[in-house]
Amino acid sequence: MSIDTAQIERHASANAARRTLIALVIFLFFARGFSTSLLYLLLPQVKNLFGLSYAGAMLTQMSFYLGFFFFSLPSAYLLARLGYIRAILLGITVMIVGCLTFCLAATTDIYPGFLAALFIIAIGIILQQVTTNPLIAILGPSHGAHSRLTLAQAFNSLGTTLAPLVGAWLILGPENISRANAIAVIQATNIARLQLPFLMVAAALLLAAILFWTYRSDRIAGTQARDLLAGFSLLKDTRFLLTTLSIFAYCGAEVSEGSILASYLMQPSILGVSIARASELLSLYWCGAMFGRFLGAAMLRTVSSHVALSVCAIAAMLLALTSAFSTGMLAAVAVIAIGLFNSIMFPAIFASGIACLHERTAEGSGILCMAIAGGATIPMLTAAIADGHGLAAALLVPAACYAWITFYGAFFMQPARHVAQA
Repeated sequence: MSIDTAQIERHASANAARRTLIALVIFLFFARGFSTSLLYLLLPQVKNLFGLSYAGAMLTQMSFYLGFFFFSLPSAYLLARLGYIRAILLGITVMIVGCLTFCLAATTDIYPGFLAALFIIAIGIILQQVTTNPLIAILGPSHGAHSRLTLAQAFNSLGTTLAPLVGAWLILGPENISRANAIAVIQATNIARLQLPFLMVAAALLLAAILFWTYRSDRIAGTQARDLLAGFSLLKDTRFLLTTLSIFAYCGAEVSEGSILASYLMQPSILGVSIARASELLSLYWCGAMFGRFLGAAMLRTVSSHVALSVCAIAAMLLALTSAFSTGMLAAVAVIAIGLFNSIMFPAIFASGIACLHERTAEGSGILCMAIAGGATIPMLTAAIADGHGLAAALLVPAACYAWITFYGAFFMQPARHVAQA
């Protein structure tokens, strides 16, 4: 009887530790969303401060998302060598260094300094992405992986939604800021005043690192060290290859929309609103993604993920086309509503990609995170079209991305089969 009681106590302790670990991982999703959203505050500011075109200002996004191309595979290798918890700790450390580097660069107002700092932040986020996406999927039953990852991504969207308002509150204080004018005030200030939000992010990450440190000896199963380039052999599998292309397309579409949305809404032919109002409406776009992910976390427990993905991709494509070929309130509502249907795309595609990879999960996660570099390349194409043909025409780029995702969801996102060992 005492043995049974001891087993029960160990089982209960393990479950409690797992729930705590899930909560900590979800916090990292929130922190990543918060940090990434600060980039959207920088984009209009640096465009005005340095007199840049849309393509020039989009270098802030490119310098950030290019890191995914260069460092995802090394991050997967580090994950396989270090294990989940130690890899997370390394990612947090690099991200803290990046935040502090940004604060240093902000004192100089030198554009390349901002780009370098964002690149360092990206490296830390990449290692976290490669680690936490598969980790949240395996911390529980396999049939709930899509749901857990979607829930975690919902907290990522919560961070994305709150960052502009919290950032403004940190800079000016609650007595001087309101929801209506928060972003406008930020646009009127020097970039150096954005140091405080990045310092706060660094402090929060330091606290998270201390908490994760208590799990540093936990070698969670599911990774195996291989050659750095071994992950490319996974692309021989057609389903995994198309999954990778779908991550690339989705990230390109989302970053493109988030980057041009405020400027798009400010146009006289759309709403003709101020930067303050446009930025407030931008938060509705991210709120839609957050709401959709919380809803999707419950929905994906009963609805097939490939059906949900196809429906959402079709809806997003039609909304992008509607906005591109209309004006006024209809165009504005259509483009903002895309956020709702973006919600489940990344977690659904990612969870499908790593399913049944077993000990090759780290490699698969590295390749899929490498595809997030779509957020660097596709927005540059979007910006080039915006400079040459206008922002409405630029929406055709994300529409094309959603067309591809619809094709993938309808014909290739079937229940995963085992990927042969290389």
